[in-house]
Amino acid sequence: MSQVEAFSAAEVIAAKRDHRALTDPQIDWVIDAYTRGAVADEQMSSLLMAIFLNGMDLREISRWTDAMINSGERINWSALSRPTVDKHSTGGVGDKITLPLAPLVAACGAAVPQLSGRGLGHTGGTLDKLESIPGWRASLTNAQMLKVLQDCGAVICAASADLAPADKKLYALRDVTATVESIPLIASSIMSKKIAEGTNALVLDVKAGAGAFMSDPKKAAELSHVMVGLGKRAGVNTVALVTAMDIPLGLTAGNALEVREAIEVLAGGGPSDVIELTVLLAQEMLELAGIKGADPAAALKNGKAMDVWRQMISAQGGDPDAKLPVSKENLTITAHSTGTVLSMDAKKVGLGAWRLGAGRSRQGEVVQAAAGIEIHAKPGDTITNGAPLFTLHTDTPAAFARAQESLVDSVRIGDLAAGEKIDRLPLIIERITD
Repeated sequence: MSQVEAFSAAEVIAAKRDHRALTDPQIDWVIDAYTRGAVADEQMSSLLMAIFLNGMDLREISRWTDAMINSGERINWSALSRPTVDKHSTGGVGDKITLPLAPLVAACGAAVPQLSGRGLGHTGGTLDKLESIPGWRASLTNAQMLKVLQDCGAVICAASADLAPADKKLYALRDVTATVESIPLIASSIMSKKIAEGTNALVLDVKAGAGAFMSDPKKAAELSHVMVGLGKRAGVNTVALVTAMDIPLGLTAGNALEVREAIEVLAGGGPSDVIELTVLLAQEMLELAGIKGADPAAALKNGKAMDVWRQMISAQGGDPDAKLPVSKENLTITAHSTGTVLSMDAKKVGLGAWRLGAGRSRQGEVVQAAAGIEIHAKPGDTITNGAPLFTLHTDTPAAFARAQESLVDSVRIGDLAAGEKIDRLPLIIERITD
């Protein structure tokens, strides 16, 4: 006997279309009905667009988040002897911070259950990066996750199919219906997964600038306030940092390239911006976890974080000593003038890496582990005519032309007057606690 539905999809869509707030029962029903297939994709697409255009109030966002959490399981880490803390980034170009950060925070005494995702479009995915390590596997059962956390202090893996399954369906639908850039939908998507993940504390790294989904720092701050509120309401100690994504992070964009750079950071080297943001986020995470007196900068330099990295990679089937994939083809793009690099558009660099094969254009597509872009000069650096600016890596030489198209006008080179400073966002734009 078929289930008698409490509402019809059309009446819920019409309510939001007509600028009315959805009731708690309407939200509970539509999320549950969509998860079990009683609401069709085209109906949910209409509702998502109505939400995108007309918004949601805080009560609606909170209930929508709860309904997505309740669509699946909640993970419990009470068996751990350490406090749990996680970090989530809204994504960007060259954002490999999770890779050194999780083992670093674990080396300082916290447990880091990091459920990560894959890249889509111009932003990279942590799981895609780690899968460039021979043997490493992203899918673990909850029992396996717990074992890695107990043994290593940190785990980076994919969320199980039972964690906020409503969000998995909605995420895929938002991507193909131009409804991604909606604060209610972004906040509920991120926080439903993080709350269901069971962490005690959470630091949000909300990107702003050309390479971020939320390019306007004011919009990024608005999103941060909503997410911090959702976390605290659910009993998760939550802080957000709005950070710069106007230029790429570090000197690489692409899976194996970024892993190589992360390992350099764990070895005590690497680009200064990656080191600075990794240490700042570690300090925030350790403070929220209640761990006093830890020195994350020292743990990077003395090899403790590297030790945890090696244990964590090995525990998930990876070989930390294996050579990372190298592209079959590469092409160097040189500077066309002499001067100071004045600006670099992160989104154009990200699109270039994506076109080389580092990202996917649809769910399930296979990425090239070795594809991507090396950056040889960044804003503030001086460069001479003919000097290397970018090196493009791919296994598909035909991809070079389209990648080069995306990099046209991505970099501006000129003269910097005496006393003049590069016009770019500060690394940390704002810290949000409520």
